Amino acid sequence: MWTALLIIHGLLAVALLGAITHQACSACLPARKPAASFQQRFRAVPGGGYVDAIIFLYILTFLLGAFIYPEYRVSIRVVVEQMEAWAENGAFEIKEHFAAVGMAMLPAYRFFWRQPSAENQRTRNALTALLAVIVWWNFLTGHIINNIRGFGA
Repeated sequence: MWTALLIIHGLLAVALLGAITHQACSACLPARKPAASFQQRFRAVPGGGYVDAIIFLYILTFLLGAFIYPEYRVSIRVVVEQMEAWAENGAFEIKEHFAAVGMAMLPAYRFFWRQPSAENQRTRNALTALLAVIVWWNFLTGHIINNIRGFGA
C-alpha cells in the first residue's frame, strides 16, 4: 500500500512540477513576439489559467505526503541515518519546511494572480518563482531520498 501511495504522490508531484514550471516561465520570461518555436509557445501561454490547478495539485500532493510521512519517519529515515547520509537527510528536513512555507504562500499566490494589474506583476512573478523553486526542491529531494531507500526496498 505504501509503495502505491508513494507512486501516486510522485505522479501528482510531476503534474504540479509541469504546471508550475510552465506558469513560471510564462510569467517571468514572457514571449516578446508571436510564438514561432516550441520555446516561444511554451512561454506564450497565459499563466493565470494554471492557478487553480497548481493550488489543487499542491494541496493534494501536500496532504498525500503528510499521510505518507509517518511511514517515512519510522521506516525510511532510520535507515538513511544508519547509512550516515546526513546531507540527504538534512535536505529532506529542509523539504518539509519548504512544503509548509509553500502551503502558507498559496493564499497570497492566488490573490495576486486573481488581481491581474500591472502593479501586482512583480509580486505575482516573485511568488510564482518562489513556489516553483520550492516545488523543484521538494521534487528532487524526495526523488533522491526514494532512490537511496524507497518504500518496499
